Amino acid sequence: MTAKLNARGDVAVLVPAAGAGVRLGPGGPKALRLLAGEPLLVHAIRRVAASPSVRLIVVAAPAAEVEAVQALLAPVAPVTVVAGGAERQESVGRALAVVPPEIDIVLVHDAARALTPPEIVESVAAAVRAGHPAVIPVLPVVDTIKEVDPGETVLGTVDRSVLRSVQTPQGFRHSVLAAAHASAADPLTDDAGLVEKAGLPVTCIPGSDLALKITRPLDLVLAEALLQLP
Repeated sequence: MTAKLNARGDVAVLVPAAGAGVRLGPGGPKALRLLAGEPLLVHAIRRVAASPSVRLIVVAAPAAEVEAVQALLAPVAPVTVVAGGAERQESVGRALAVVPPEIDIVLVHDAARALTPPEIVESVAAAVRAGHPAVIPVLPVVDTIKEVDPGETVLGTVDRSVLRSVQTPQGFRHSVLAAAHASAADPLTDDAGLVEKAGLPVTCIPGSDLALKITRPLDLVLAEALLQLP
């Protein structure tokens, strides 16, 4: 497959969007659920495409929806769509496979974080460009966190000052992400985890409250409210 490139920018953004979104309730694929009348994926791609650093966007869509997703996104931005896999990690790997080697910065972004501002995309890309092999946007953890045993008895209280809630996009040197996926033995929930397993440092930068992950029905209500903000 030939990737669709923009003339500007030095960054590829991979968007795994093949998940079912069971926790969001009955319906189609999660990335195609509606937020204010438009699919989550459209919101996400619109914001990614507004980032000046982005040269290539690759979406890993449900295998049966590749042509439909291509048509859906055509009016939004130039996007390459590939068939995703059964697991997120497989979808990212398939999207990464079509990124040309000359693009040295690769970001992985969740369609469920549909309101992530373009400024966060730029900040992550800039940190990778500055020399960090892996970069993640984070927020401080504000809740009290308890460690519990299998019987739900509290074992202790975790020091939340050293905890961070991780968002996307996560950014990597192309070679770092490719090597991490090639050596992955077990599936993990994020790509930075693969890089950690490889023994490389992962750098944190400030995230955004707008980059919430839309996982439950209540998150859709909150996201709609955020869209109304001036």
